[in-house]
Amino acid sequence: MSNDDELLRIEGIRKTFPGVVALDGVDFDLRRGEVHVLLGENGAGKSTLIKMLSGAYRPDGGRILAGGEEVRIHSAQDSAQLGIATIYQEFNLVPDLTVAENIFLGRQPRRLGMIDRKRMEADAAVLLERVGVNVSPRARVRELGIARLQMVEIAKALSLDARVLIMDEPTAVLTSEEVEKLFSIVRQLRADGVGVVFITHHLEEIAALGDRVTVIRDGKSVGQVPASTPEDELVRLMVGRSIEQQYPRERADTGAALLSVEGLTRDGVFHDISFEVRAGEVVGIAGLVGAGRTEVVRAVFGADPYDHGAVKVGGSALRGHDVNAAMTAGIGLVPEDRKGQGLVLDQSVEENLGLVTMRAATHGGLVDLKGQRVAAARIAEQLGVRMAGLGQQVRTLSGGNQQKVVIGKWLLADTNVLILDEPTRGIDVGAKVEIYQLINELTAAGAAVLMISSDLPEVLGMSDRVLVMAQGRIAGELSAEQATQDSVMALAVSTPTQATTAVEGHRGH
Repeated sequence: MSNDDELLRIEGIRKTFPGVVALDGVDFDLRRGEVHVLLGENGAGKSTLIKMLSGAYRPDGGRILAGGEEVRIHSAQDSAQLGIATIYQEFNLVPDLTVAENIFLGRQPRRLGMIDRKRMEADAAVLLERVGVNVSPRARVRELGIARLQMVEIAKALSLDARVLIMDEPTAVLTSEEVEKLFSIVRQLRADGVGVVFITHHLEEIAALGDRVTVIRDGKSVGQVPASTPEDELVRLMVGRSIEQQYPRERADTGAALLSVEGLTRDGVFHDISFEVRAGEVVGIAGLVGAGRTEVVRAVFGADPYDHGAVKVGGSALRGHDVNAAMTAGIGLVPEDRKGQGLVLDQSVEENLGLVTMRAATHGGLVDLKGQRVAAARIAEQLGVRMAGLGQQVRTLSGGNQQKVVIGKWLLADTNVLILDEPTRGIDVGAKVEIYQLINELTAAGAAVLMISSDLPEVLGMSDRVLVMAQGRIAGELSAEQATQDSVMALAVSTPTQATTAVEGHRGH
């Protein structure tokens, strides 16, 4: 490799925060026309490293070189001038502006001193077409779903004509079809000589897209290996131990139906949804984005209304569109958007764990703070939440530990029907296994778990039964033995008539 091929080099980078060494001598380099995967558990230091390159943090030691020369990146402007563009997991978009305005924010083309809106929208349309997303440049960002927001972020990064593109979990919210589109874009960028730093927790994506992999563990770079390295070896490097079983489902004896959903319908969204979840059982809901999975569980939890049907817990009907009634009946919901809907980010771990039980812990207008604290400490220890203390602000925890806090608040409330919507999205391999073990403990204790996941191997590995949704309906139900990637996907892409035939066919096997 000639020096001309090297876009970026990081040598011995160190960064500390009060009481925490985030990075401790990390080395990393990026070449022109390659996809270099940055791999590590949540909390390993990947985000800190990215923030160094984007100008959000300054290193305490080590150095950064661009094009062979040492550079100092003290701001986002410094990063942009060096040709570095970063796409974060949390979208950096302004909801009330249009797609075109977001793509060219601060860089709007001008004509005679005025913003040239026509040219801006035309340029945005070209970029949107390049990333394969069918959305109007004039659409307000707040009107878009998560997958389209991700594509707008990518279009925005492409508009900067970056030489280095950093992508933090870009596939976490995309369907398999959208992932393939994204990979095509990344491959084209690689062919154009762009260097891509790609962060993912989906190990199967590494061999499909990457050239090299640098593994970070506990703030140190512990190895650089080819992207063709077997997954078992990558896991061992990441967590310092081998994970014998990726989906350690321990099937429990099932009891009576704890949750029964009968003919649930919301006009234009989902239709005639019926199923039950028994004590000791994990029922998975699979389907493509837009199939109506999240909408159904939000209605079951009382967060959204429905037009027809019934939700019963332990045989008793629940009042519709009433979250308090659902919670009182023992239903808990871990939402897809844990940061936006599952946590109060500026509050402490203790305060977040006590959100659900605060009402029950209030007597005569006073909250039993000591009791809440003792309970929070017990559940945090039980779940192995890695934190400086109960007073730590929850936004500063890693993704996996944030998810444990979201689940923990429902455990404190003695929830017996737990709905998990994308429970391990954006969580590393080690933390995923901890979440799966927690699911096993819940079902072993007689709880019922209803789990939505777009990660098909996760659905297959952890579910006792799988419901497949398509176009707002349940296209079929498969036992753990019947459920394969092919059988689930056949139902997920089916029309209601085809689904009936497919289910009959699987029952015949």
